[in-house]
Amino acid sequence: MPETSELKRTPLFDVHVASKAKMVDFGGWNMPVQYSGIIEEHNAVRHAAGLFDVSHMGEIDIHGPQAAELTDFVSSNNAGKMKIGQAHYSALLNENGGFIDDILVHRVAPDHFFLCVNSSNQAKDYEHIRAHNRFDAHVDFSSDRYAQFAIQGPKALATLQKLTPVNLSDIKYYWFVDGQVSGAPARIARTGYTGEDGFEIYLPPSEAERIWNEILASGAGFGIKPCGLGARNTLRLEAKMALYGNELTDSINPFEADLAWIVKMDKGDFVGRAALQNALSAGITRKLAGFEMRDRGIGRDGYEILLDGRPAGWVTSGGPSPTLNKNIGLCYLPAEKTAQPGVPIQILIRNTPVNAVTVPTPFYKRPKS
Repeated sequence: MPETSELKRTPLFDVHVASKAKMVDFGGWNMPVQYSGIIEEHNAVRHAAGLFDVSHMGEIDIHGPQAAELTDFVSSNNAGKMKIGQAHYSALLNENGGFIDDILVHRVAPDHFFLCVNSSNQAKDYEHIRAHNRFDAHVDFSSDRYAQFAIQGPKALATLQKLTPVNLSDIKYYWFVDGQVSGAPARIARTGYTGEDGFEIYLPPSEAERIWNEILASGAGFGIKPCGLGARNTLRLEAKMALYGNELTDSINPFEADLAWIVKMDKGDFVGRAALQNALSAGITRKLAGFEMRDRGIGRDGYEILLDGRPAGWVTSGGPSPTLNKNIGLCYLPAEKTAQPGVPIQILIRNTPVNAVTVPTPFYKRPKS
């Protein structure tokens, strides 16, 4: 593991250290994995509010007369149909239809798209988009211009509303507004990675420390907590939100990952479309499924899965669910076994088959307000 000095730092590194957060190497970034504890932070998000530093994420801007055409060609969803102020989930695919990355696309203007990409993939994503830019458009690597926070949970809106003149209630799910937070320019998106209501905000790095502290002060009466990557992972797993490198890889396509809804095959040509058409014609043979353990044990990432005593798949993500008080996980299985829940499987844990069963996903759904 590289020395701390070699790891990249977000603008909040000193704040995390001063708060006695447990810091870890996360894809080359020195990031907080927990503050008060993963379960406590997880529950704060489910019942009150949690604040995450996600400034390690990457940002790419696409400008120009044919920005929509370029964005549509390199991503799987239909960017051209987006309205100004709308965001959607999409994918950058390789020529074989596998994931280069999963991304959020925001339409800022008719000729301007703003992409949020995974931290470890940002340079790769940028070069991939540039390599396919045969359009009248400009691709701008803009990660250094932004710090990013995620404020998530049922009290997220009330907490953030104190700090912005923007009427947050007017922002629909997967829409965004360019406005101000604590007097600083900010892009406020009603998006997140926890299964809860909340916002992701993009702001100048120079304002990050001040605004972080003001958000925590604003939410103190609601029970807000600073949260690390540990709770972010348990929350997203309960909500069945895919993680690049686990559920999504360069050899997995969106149909296998149960993400057919982010692929618009009828929009015209895009990178990976021909391979996806071939895969559909041949038939999808494996698919992502959820499971819960029936015996004691935890199905960890990479563990082999047996069906009727024979190797049949692997665990992509697994661990305890603080909300459900069960050990849960996601896995790839033969497609015919994912159509209905209740399929008994066994997971090899230290070379011992341990009983589990497939279950419906997401494991957790936010209660309707």
